[in-house]
Amino acid sequence: MMRRNGLALVLVLLMPVMGARAADDASRLFIDDSSTTMKAADRLAGGARADAMRLARVPSATWLAYGTPEITEGLARDVTERAAAVGQIPVLVAYNIPYRDCALYSAGGAADGASYLAWIGGLAKGVGDRTAIVVLEPDGLGVIPWHRTLAGVVEGCQPKGHDEAAAARRYDQLRGAVAILAALPNVRIYLDGTGSSWLAPGEIASRLIRADVDKVAGFFLNVSNFESDARAVPYARWVSDCIALVSRTGLDPRACPSQFSADPFEKPDNRRWIDAAYDRLFAERGLKRAPQSQKHALIDSSRNGLGSWKPPAGRYRDAEVWCNPPARGLGRRPTLASGEAYVDAFLWIKVPGESDGECLRGTAGPEDPERRIKAPAAGQWFVEQARELIELAKPPLDRD
Repeated sequence: MMRRNGLALVLVLLMPVMGARAADDASRLFIDDSSTTMKAADRLAGGARADAMRLARVPSATWLAYGTPEITEGLARDVTERAAAVGQIPVLVAYNIPYRDCALYSAGGAADGASYLAWIGGLAKGVGDRTAIVVLEPDGLGVIPWHRTLAGVVEGCQPKGHDEAAAARRYDQLRGAVAILAALPNVRIYLDGTGSSWLAPGEIASRLIRADVDKVAGFFLNVSNFESDARAVPYARWVSDCIALVSRTGLDPRACPSQFSADPFEKPDNRRWIDAAYDRLFAERGLKRAPQSQKHALIDSSRNGLGSWKPPAGRYRDAEVWCNPPARGLGRRPTLASGEAYVDAFLWIKVPGESDGECLRGTAGPEDPERRIKAPAAGQWFVEQARELIELAKPPLDRD
């Protein structure tokens, strides 16, 4: 997965049939005894197996990324039925959009828009009226084929044989997926909000609006990335505020204050400066922030306990800071009680312990020059990384 900071996931937070008190209980998140982590543990021995078993005891997402509509329907039905049987909420990630990851480490996806929407239809049929948390298309709005930014620059994903019509098709596909999933009675949908080191609030807000964010609960941040909560939480607020201002007042999204206009994460004064700039925009239009009615975020805290990796200056042509960086730790445990006005949940969306891909950092490889080993392919179990994540977890991972 091209993890420049974000993702496009449909995370379906199913709360309507549960009382508010129960919905806030982290124990309501589904722990799958048939998860990919459990399957990895079955193939391992000794300390590596113990590490996988410890991670398997924490609820994490189920990724649906391949197969026919019928296969995906069966998988979604199996997970949601088993979760419903124990009164828990599963997190599903839909990751099969055409030109997924722009044909890089997590290449794949449906052949075309019609195939994709049929696949989403299978997923929806499998979920039915059961409770679920589904995540729609990591990178779906961060990595768009032949997409032109608000500044007029065509981005780097430029598959041969296509042109800027491919970007319009991506939005059609996401809007179509939203329409199918939003018809389910017990799902909340979240679209890709990327992350604080990737896009300015105005840039991602304009994409979210075009993808029908008004019809879903909100957006997700930091999927398969490492940005700290201290970065993700204020960014969630600014993206939500920008969506509200653009949608409600017609503000040009380029006018939304940006984290790139200051250094907001190193100095609290700069975060306050950006918050104050949003306050002024609301006030000038006779409005106030209304977090209870604005769009909310999900934050992937699976690997962000120590924040992002800072590579040695000048060592690598492309440091690929998103790809299996060394010495990272597990982050906040999954919870539906975020304590943050603009954040619905902290979740383990990326499955910790699974590789991001064969990271080369601008070299010919095949070894990762930072780790001095060849990393497993994307999605495969990475024994060494699992050990690091546990050892450096913040907060520490319980041993029970």
